[in-house]
Amino acid sequence: MLDSRQKINTIRVLLVDDHAMVRQGLRCALECYPRIEVVGEASDGEEAVTCVGKVLPTVVVIDIVMPKMDGIAATRLIKTQYPQIAVIGLTRDLKDYTVYSMKKAGAFEIMDKKSAVVELYDAIQRAVGGIDGKAVSRPEIGPGLGSLTEAT
Repeated sequence: MLDSRQKINTIRVLLVDDHAMVRQGLRCALECYPRIEVVGEASDGEEAVTCVGKVLPTVVVIDIVMPKMDGIAATRLIKTQYPQIAVIGLTRDLKDYTVYSMKKAGAFEIMDKKSAVVELYDAIQRAVGGIDGKAVSRPEIGPGLGSLTEAT
């Protein structure tokens, strides 16, 4: 019985980045958390959209700038087909228009890659709380999307 309860509480994560080393680093950072299960990896947006249908993750962590299909277009498709899946965007350059585009596509949150290893688990927890209908407090974001660039 305990094993099935653990499966219910497991957060299934799909990692999407065109750099294998980034995916591996994120996987290593997340695997130390017992509630996180990395269920797949993809190297571009097209692969991500296909993979989502196969592994049905709880959360997709996706790079914004990738070949074939970028993270913005992939997020839009994922959220259209699977609105219950939370998406967290990753970028090296948090610009207002990028953050706005990802948010408009349906991303829950956008993070700077420099802080992802340290902050990703908390972001995943917030995203899951958001899709489960729990209140999510993000005072560092403030009322406008532009203030996301100032978040640590």
